[in-house]
Amino acid sequence: MALDKNGIAKRIAQELRDGYYVNLGIGIPTLVANYIPEGMEVVLQSENGLLGIGPFPLPGEEDPDLINAGKQTITYTKGAAFFDSSTSFAMIRGGHIDLTVLGAFEVSEKGDIASWKIPGKMVKGMGGAMDLVASAKNIIVAMTHTDPKGNSKLLPECTLPLTGVRCVRKIVTDLAVLEITAEGFLLLERAPGVEVEEIVRKTAGKLIVPDYVPEMQV
Repeated sequence: MALDKNGIAKRIAQELRDGYYVNLGIGIPTLVANYIPEGMEVVLQSENGLLGIGPFPLPGEEDPDLINAGKQTITYTKGAAFFDSSTSFAMIRGGHIDLTVLGAFEVSEKGDIASWKIPGKMVKGMGGAMDLVASAKNIIVAMTHTDPKGNSKLLPECTLPLTGVRCVRKIVTDLAVLEITAEGFLLLERAPGVEVEEIVRKTAGKLIVPDYVPEMQV
C-alpha cells in the first residue's frame, strides 16, 4: 500500500542524525518536524529567520505571528533564536545546513530537481530553494511517485524549469526510497505491500533494481 504524506515524512525522519541542522521545504517536508525521534537533538531552520522550529501547534494554540517560510503557523523549541532573512540565508549559503528536505514536481535520474514553476499555473515561487540546492550538504526530495494524471515524476530529464542541477542525493516517495547514482535511480526500499513491478512501471528514468528490495520500516 502506498504511503500517505505522513508516512513519507516518517520515513524521511529516519535520515536525521543527532546534532543535524535541517531545513524543511514547503509541503510534505514540513511534516518531518512531527516525527523527530525521541531523544534526538535536531535543530530546524526556516529561511524567514528562525532556528529551532518545533512541531506544528495544536488546534487553538496557533500564534499568527509565528510562521515558517511557507506561512504555516509553527511552534519553537527551548533555546530557539529569531533573526532576519539575511542572517538566515548567510547560514544556508555558508554551508551550515546539514540536510535539506524539499518537495518537487520532477527529479531526473542525474539528480536535477524542478520544484518551483509549472508554466501556465500559479505556483508560490522558488523561495529559498535556489540557495538551498546550491549550498546544502545533503538534499532529500519528498514527493509522490507520479503526478495526479499518473505520469512519472522520476524522469530521464526534467521537463519543467530547473531549481538545481545534480544536487539531489535521495528521494522518498509514496512507493519507494531511491538513491541517485551515476547509473540512475537505485531502488533501496519499497513501501509496505508495494511490489517492485509497480515501481518499475511508474518510474520513467533509468531504474536500478537489486536482487532484493526490502520493505520500508515506518
